Amino acid sequence: MSEGQVPTTERPPIGVIGGSGFYEFLDDVTDLTVDTPYGPPSDGLSIGRLAGHPVAFLPRHGRRHTLAPHRINYRANLWALRAVGVRQVLAAGAVGGLRPDLGPGTLVVPDQLVDRTSGREQTYHDGTPGTDGQVVHAPFADPYCPVGRATVLDAARSADWQPVDGGTMVVIEGPRFSTRAESRWYGREGWSVVGMTGHPEAVLARELALCYTALSLVTDLDSGVEVGHGVTQQEVFAVFARNVNRLRGLLSEAVTTLPEGQDDCPCDWSPAGTANGTTDDARHD
Repeated sequence: MSEGQVPTTERPPIGVIGGSGFYEFLDDVTDLTVDTPYGPPSDGLSIGRLAGHPVAFLPRHGRRHTLAPHRINYRANLWALRAVGVRQVLAAGAVGGLRPDLGPGTLVVPDQLVDRTSGREQTYHDGTPGTDGQVVHAPFADPYCPVGRATVLDAARSADWQPVDGGTMVVIEGPRFSTRAESRWYGREGWSVVGMTGHPEAVLARELALCYTALSLVTDLDSGVEVGHGVTQQEVFAVFARNVNRLRGLLSEAVTTLPEGQDDCPCDWSPAGTANGTTDDARHD
């Protein structure tokens, strides 16, 4: 680490990964550069306070939105958060709605995920030279933290933002948006929203025994759901910007009640067959 160390008493147990247009929301911020075995994360971490609680923030695409979804170093991002003390991850992101009732401004807290990406590094344990030499099969039937989901749902209701409880996020490779045929296909499968960054974030968090909760803000009806010109980047950014204050309020509420520990949480698992391998190294950094 450089540009300052995180004091032991201030190691942030909660990390927020922000997506499009969601970069500055903490108070008393210290910038921190974190080195990882997997290269640099998307940007430096911002360590500050939200509602009086220590929180680490990482801009998923970089502060200037210079990283396309397929070029994000997801392994470095999650490792960096774990290294500074994070145990709970709240991952905010823009998504397209795949049902007419999930229009712009809807908050979805998904409980399932479908991976339609390709070629992304999605494990710390692939047995290749330079890693811990282990092949580990992480449990992933339920990709999101049940405790984190319940906390965010309650926080949204307290903030007068009625959330959609559950649903499936399909993650596509990007950076292009879906064709109409693809979007209609996803909808026929019963999936709720489509995004570009929710995988491999969630599975890497699981490998590091991090609790991971997705906060999916619908910014558009995906191209197969409505007629017209389809989705544009400018529209996505505009809707997200209009909801940043609502997201900040929701996160402020959530961090006050989100547990810092992981007692009896299914996310806190131990990789079978490993002994002080990659996961433990990150825990004790």
